[in-house]
Amino acid sequence: MVSMSTKTAGTAAPGRREQILREAARLFAERGFHGVGVDEIGAAVGISGPGLYRHFAGKDAMLAELLVGISQRLYEGGRRRAEESAEAGLAPEAALDALIEGHIDFALNDRELITLHDRELDRLREADRKQVRKLQRQYVELWVAAVRAMYPDLTELEARVSVHTVFGLLNSTPHLSGPSALPDRETTAALLHRLARGAFSAAAPRERAE
Repeated sequence: MVSMSTKTAGTAAPGRREQILREAARLFAERGFHGVGVDEIGAAVGISGPGLYRHFAGKDAMLAELLVGISQRLYEGGRRRAEESAEAGLAPEAALDALIEGHIDFALNDRELITLHDRELDRLREADRKQVRKLQRQYVELWVAAVRAMYPDLTELEARVSVHTVFGLLNSTPHLSGPSALPDRETTAALLHRLARGAFSAAAPRERAE
């Protein structure tokens, strides 16, 4: 499974598989999994529909690679950030900020994949769906640990609920459409970061009843 974004990194030209996945994600998000044919995906990358079968067994394989791949990328990226923060001896605030920044990059770069996950996860084979869920649970636990380090008075359950709530906030980017719905990327990222930190701060109990 791929573990990278479907967006082109830097100026490097994407490989054929990455091109196919990028266009498949865009088309699936726009029109739904069943609303897109193999021929249309092929046309979007300049090859015949049957030519896609040299790269993927079919649309189901593309969808699985997209959803398992992004879950893997999020978890591995989050784990790397957590490990780097620990190795550098960063304060809990900086460690949490690193996780938030990584997820904001995903939320702004891969809005199609958020839409796909929300609409099409149940179409995956059971084994692939279980893999996605496993990776997501591992990713959540990275965040729970970081949140509790920053706000030690939060219970584990409160921290987990807060993390899921912040994910809902950050993953709202696909719903912000239209030319004037989002400011420039830097401004949007900073706003999302403030909102996430504000949500965690609001969740922290000011006083815990005896």
